[in-house]
Amino acid sequence: MKFQRIALFISGKGSNARNIMKYFRNHEELAVSLVLSSAENPEMKAHCNEQEIAFESSSTLDLDTYLRSCRAQDIDWIVLAGFLKKIPSALVETYPNRIINIHPALLPSFGGKGMYGAHVHNAVAATRMHFSGITIHLVNEEFDKGKMLAQFAVALKAPLDAQVIEQQVRDLEIKHFPKVLEEVICHEFTE
Repeated sequence: MKFQRIALFISGKGSNARNIMKYFRNHEELAVSLVLSSAENPEMKAHCNEQEIAFESSSTLDLDTYLRSCRAQDIDWIVLAGFLKKIPSALVETYPNRIINIHPALLPSFGGKGMYGAHVHNAVAATRMHFSGITIHLVNEEFDKGKMLAQFAVALKAPLDAQVIEQQVRDLEIKHFPKVLEEVICHEFTE
C-alpha cells in the first residue's frame, strides 16, 4: 500500500485533531500532513509547527484554498475533525470516498444542517434519549448522509444534561476515532 497522507480540517480548538496527530505519530502507513482550520488558531499552529505538520487557517476558506492546500501536501484523505463548514461538491468529487467525518450523535438521528456540537447534545437531552454516541461516516454532498463506517454508543443517565452528554460523547471520540481512521485508511474500507 502507498503511504497515505491525511489532511485534518478543524473549526474549533482541535482536540480531536491533536488526538489523531498523536495516534499517527511515527505510523508506518500514514501520517497527518496538513491541518486546515476555518478560524485563526495560534495554539494549533504552534502545535503543528512543533510536529512539522503544515498548518493553514482562514475564515474565508473556499474551494480553491481547499484544493490548493491539499494538492500542495499530496493529500490522499481528508478527515473532518470538528469542521463546521459544508464541504463543496467539487471537493467531494476530487476525493470520492476519501473524506471522513465524525458526528457527535448516532445518525440518522440528530443530523443535518445546523446539527453540530452543543446543538446536537441539547437536542439529545431535550428528547430524553437513553443513549447517544458517535457516527463516523464518509462525506457526500448532503450533510451527514454519507456511508456509515462505524458507530459507538454510550448509555445516558437521568437527569439528562447536555454538558454531561458532550463529555461522554467526547470520550468516545477520543477512544475510537483514530482507530477507525486507521482501519479505513489502511485497509481502504470504502465503496
